[in-house]
Amino acid sequence: MAIILLGGEKGGCGKSTVATNMAVVMAQRGADVMLLDTDPQGTSSNWVERRNGREQTDLPVVNCAQKTGEVYATLRDLASRYEVVIADAGGRDSKELRSAMVAADVLLMPLQASIADLETMNRMAQLIELAKAMNPALRVMGFVSRGPTNITGREAMEAREFLGDCQGIEVLGTVIRDRKIYRDALLEGLGVTEMGNSKARAEVQLLVDEVWRALA
Repeated sequence: MAIILLGGEKGGCGKSTVATNMAVVMAQRGADVMLLDTDPQGTSSNWVERRNGREQTDLPVVNCAQKTGEVYATLRDLASRYEVVIADAGGRDSKELRSAMVAADVLLMPLQASIADLETMNRMAQLIELAKAMNPALRVMGFVSRGPTNITGREAMEAREFLGDCQGIEVLGTVIRDRKIYRDALLEGLGVTEMGNSKARAEVQLLVDEVWRALA
């Protein structure tokens, strides 16, 4: 079993987008996946509701539950019953984020290549230190999300260099670009790997591969 937490202090960096797309890839690969939506906005659970309402019957199943407040016990219980639990926490310091960090195997932090996102890392470093006091095995991985599609630009590379200077954070090589297909997939209740954009498909599959290798 594995508990993967999508979390951080900054909203709007694509946590729900990444959580839903990772859930689809893992379900496509045969894993029994539970997506736990701990964000009161309910983006991930709304996505699952749209997915379950589609007429297609061949979509891999992504199970979903909602829980706010203290989620440690819920995550540990779900992890005893599902191969993979992906928790989607809102973009802020919250009871949900803090309690999920104590339960998680991996804290996966998407960050945009912007000063507003990167400036949150000092506060996140404090939260990570507190969580590791109770969960020493927690691994923290950061990656650039909603990166510019102009791959010759320096923003994503500079953001990765900044993350690399943050002690205790493993910087992943994958960059999730700011592509319209991700917004379309969220609206349709699909993952980008179930749609026709090969670049987005490759990004998500590479991200899952990186995280899964680290957990192996």
